Amino acid sequence: MREDKLTQKSRRQFIKTSALVTVGTSLAPYLFAAGELGQAAPLMKRTFGRIGFQVTTFGLGGQSSLQWTPENTDPVAIIEKAYHLGVNYFDTSNVYGPSQMNYGKAFRRLGLVPGMSNYEESKRKAIFLTSKTNLRFGKGGEDRKEVMGHTNGPEGSKALDDVRRSLTQIFGDGFGKYPKDAYLDMVLIHALGRMEEIDALYEGYAHPDPNAQTIGALAALRDVRDGTNRTGLNPKNERLIRHVGFSGHNDPAVMIEMIQRDTENLVEGMLVAINANDKRYFNMQYNVIPVAAAKNMGIIAMKVFADGAMYSKKAEWSRDPSHVVLEVGSREIPANKLIHYSLSTPGIHTAIIGIGKISDDPSNCQLSYNLKHAQVGAGAMPDDERREIEEIAFRAKEGKTNYFQKSFQELTPPREIKVVRNEKSAVVTWHTAYAGDAAIDRYEIWRDNIKIGELPFLPQTTKTPYRFEDKNPGTGSYMVKVADKKNRVANTAEVT
Repeated sequence: MREDKLTQKSRRQFIKTSALVTVGTSLAPYLFAAGELGQAAPLMKRTFGRIGFQVTTFGLGGQSSLQWTPENTDPVAIIEKAYHLGVNYFDTSNVYGPSQMNYGKAFRRLGLVPGMSNYEESKRKAIFLTSKTNLRFGKGGEDRKEVMGHTNGPEGSKALDDVRRSLTQIFGDGFGKYPKDAYLDMVLIHALGRMEEIDALYEGYAHPDPNAQTIGALAALRDVRDGTNRTGLNPKNERLIRHVGFSGHNDPAVMIEMIQRDTENLVEGMLVAINANDKRYFNMQYNVIPVAAAKNMGIIAMKVFADGAMYSKKAEWSRDPSHVVLEVGSREIPANKLIHYSLSTPGIHTAIIGIGKISDDPSNCQLSYNLKHAQVGAGAMPDDERREIEEIAFRAKEGKTNYFQKSFQELTPPREIKVVRNEKSAVVTWHTAYAGDAAIDRYEIWRDNIKIGELPFLPQTTKTPYRFEDKNPGTGSYMVKVADKKNRVANTAEVT
């Protein structure tokens, strides 16, 4: 694992903008190395949105060797090493094969399982454990197989079955039992990709009815978060999770819809694909990430190395141990710069990275390397440095690494423009445009080809549309234009 050195100019710019002054002047201080030598040194942390937890900038991903374990690799040792180095964000899922069971083995050794003789509650509270469900219903939904989702659990499972399965595999006997004080810090609705899935998830959310034939996963998860039984699916009033979120790899428009429909601020976390080839696709950094940040959600980056496609792996979904990348970083594409890019994207709090291998030699240890270079302060990286890293990432398969992401989309016109007139004014409303490869700057309102108003761009966090009131309407026609930071424009059709 090799890294090239930043230019002196680039280094000065990055230090200036990344708030590293509290830990010295090194671009990425090897904080954990001192800890390994017996000298305690804290890892950098960020406030995890409105959740409030102080999360390390590096989180341990639940796939790679934790799911598809190569020969001569101990996945439990990877978890233990991350914990001992100070990592406090841990990721897993109900569809990651043995990943949750591997966490269970590690957590027993580490004293994180309630009821065991070595358990320490303070140690459990000091970490943040997230699992996931791919299931879209809390009840019913068998007639909508196209949006039901899947699990590695028993056939017919629903979202709360996945929650309990996580608890038994991580904290219990693996066969259904778990200690009464066991909980997950967050459950993510995993891998959203279609609008129909959002419809399923929110079914019964506003008015849960225990007698309903179909209840979406969100209403059910809210019950086990709050210890209530409004859905009839939590008869023991268990409180099994602390927070609810979702993840998405593919379509930022779907993810925006997920956030906008949440009228109760139930959804507090988002796991999102973001790496230095993001802008070559329907990008996350100018579309859904600003919306989530505007709602102060905890935001986790994934696919920092495009699931290894930045290096030796083909740009396709991983399926077995042969797809686990055991060497990250090269002279052409330094891994440290890819980490810096994702973690300095505005809104991101932590990045989960799967680990293929560890070693007692830090120079040959993926975990040590990635953790070292995740010591990046919050705040925007200078635009010229982001462009430099984007050019570096293009060297990987000509930028065609993000197989999980929708194809590139230009700046779109504002959506669903409407004009409502009364005696004194005309009210123009519209819904958000989607950004291309530059952030949106403003909306302009035009009447009869004359600009009559302008609104600065603010992310649309609810289903309430943007609104402009024309108090001198006349009888003309209207259009709304959107302009991005490169002054490119897209406009709606005229509405009379």
